[in-house]
Amino acid sequence: MPTPSMEDYLEQIYLLIEEKGYARVSDIAELLGVHPSSVTKMVQKLDREEFLVYEKYRGLMLTTKGKKVGKRLVERHALLEDFLRLIGVEESLIYKDVEGIEHHLSIEALDKIGGLIQYFSDRPELKEEFTRAQHAQPEE
Repeated sequence: MPTPSMEDYLEQIYLLIEEKGYARVSDIAELLGVHPSSVTKMVQKLDREEFLVYEKYRGLMLTTKGKKVGKRLVERHALLEDFLRLIGVEESLIYKDVEGIEHHLSIEALDKIGGLIQYFSDRPELKEEFTRAQHAQPEE
């Protein structure tokens, strides 16, 4: 089971590989706002845990296990972004909020959030009613 920090790295590595076809230590460091030496240490740890294969100066590749976890993490992140949009969180706050909560929710909570999103998606008239009700309430 990866730690929250390992999850952050796996998520970014997965996204980079999906987007560019590869992930370099320098790219990961830039995206996460950390030093390349920190990325190298974590990548070595992820290699030991068999989430990826890392060869110094040659790059890294996700293992099947790493791809599966990375994909799940990206999906979790997107689900939480969708949820925060659904409930009307300001767009500029969504990424930071998701980063703050994504490692702390149970599978059951994520399933329930997914169900709520699907419920409103299947009933756009209820989504509109919910949005109107939110705007009718005075903000504190």
